[in-house]
Formats: sequence, C-alpha cells, structure tokens
Amino acid sequence: MSFFLSKFLLFIIRPLVWIAVLALYALFSKNKRNKQRASISAIVLFLFLSNNFILGTVAGWYEPKQGSLRHYDIGLLLGGFSSYNNDTKSLKSEFSGDRLTQTVRLYHTGVIDRILMSGGSGSFLEKNPPEATYTDDYLKAIHIPDSAVIIEKESRNTKENFQYAAKILEGLNKSDAKILVITSAWHIPRTKLLAEKQGLKNVDYYPTNSLKDNYSFEDYLLPQAKAIMGWELLIKEWVGYFTTKLGIT
Repeated sequence: MSFFLSKFLLFIIRPLVWIAVLALYALFSKNKRNKQRASISAIVLFLFLSNNFILGTVAGWYEPKQGSLRHYDIGLLLGGFSSYNNDTKSLKSEFSGDRLTQTVRLYHTGVIDRILMSGGSGSFLEKNPPEATYTDDYLKAIHIPDSAVIIEKESRNTKENFQYAAKILEGLNKSDAKILVITSAWHIPRTKLLAEKQGLKNVDYYPTNSLKDNYSFEDYLLPQAKAIMGWELLIKEWVGYFTTKLGIT
C-alpha cells in the first residue's frame, strides 16, 4: 500500500467521519424513515465512541502489559509523538509525548545506553523539518550528550522506522544490540509484527501513554472528546495490524 493511499485510508476510518456522514444523511435525506434511522445511529455511535470507560476497557484487552526490564544497548524511540512549533522553531509535544518523556527517564536511570530516534516527516502537505531533527535539538537542550543519540530522519511510518533503524545498526556493527522499543501501548502489537518481519532480534517493548485511564465519574456518563480521539488511534492500529498480517503493507 502506498504512502498516499495509507493517508487516505486513515481519513475514512476516522470515527468523526462516520458520525458526520450519518448526520449529513439524516439532514438531507427526503425519506423520513431513513432520516430517523440515520439520526438515531449517529447519536448512538457518538455516545458509544465518546465514552472514555468503554474505550479504556476495550484498549485494556488489546494493549500489552509492561514486562520486566533489563539493560539495553539501544532505546529505539519511534516517532509520531510531536510536531514542529513554527513560532518557537522547536519541538511541540503531542498526544503521544510520553514516548519521549519515558525515553529520557530510561536513559537517565541507566536502562538504555543510547537513544536511536527514528522519525522523518509523516506529512506530504507540510514542509516542516523531520521529527528526528527537532527531537535531536530538544535532547541537546536538556543536556543529553551527542554520543548517546543516534538520529534516523528518513522514515515516514512504523515499517520504515524498523527498515532504516536496522540499516543504521548494521552500519554501526550493532546488529546484535539489545533493543528496547519505546512506543505507545496501543501501538505495540503492530510494532511487534513489523519488527518480526524486519528480522530484528533481541527486542523488548516499553509501552507508554496507554488508552486506559484512572476513571472519574464523568468518564462513565459524560461524552469525552479524548475518547473519540482514542478510538481513532485504536481503529487505525487494528486496520494496520491486519493489513500487515495479510502482507498488504
């Protein structure tokens, strides 16, 4: 599947697109019965997808638990956790920013010796620097030495993360390095599958920013915008997992 086709697929699997299509159909349909069905479907779908407790329960079945850690030569930080702030000309942390936070913590506590930051530009419309470039600037700003950081700035998706990272490690004679892949909990099942297809060995995984939550009263009853965003991420991963499993991507 091409990079551009995958971007289009990500658009049509968004829950908000489904809700909008149903709402528009209900608004413009001349068939009274179909209009009513579409309205009810849009409301039910919205209430289901905006419930944070339902999202967390489903995510809990899919996301892996944290295993025991050992010492690793490389912490492979997967991109997709930030954007470029044009005002400050620096990194802006996004929803998955915990990937970066945990990577820094793992480095400072001695769990990983070096950070391999893998991330290019995942957009074909904007002309911002690769994610790895401004992440490197951030790591310098918080005084992580250059000798501890390896940058890979060509990859545009998870599959390419592993392809380019493997080439870099081979060039550094680190093909047998013990690797800790650091990424979001909901991203790990597909990440494992892609790493296996790439032939990477000695790999463990560190889950960050789980979609599960410490629930409060409103999470059970009130619609939450973050729940809809969470479903978008989860559905994207399910589609990506099965297309990878089938060899489509």
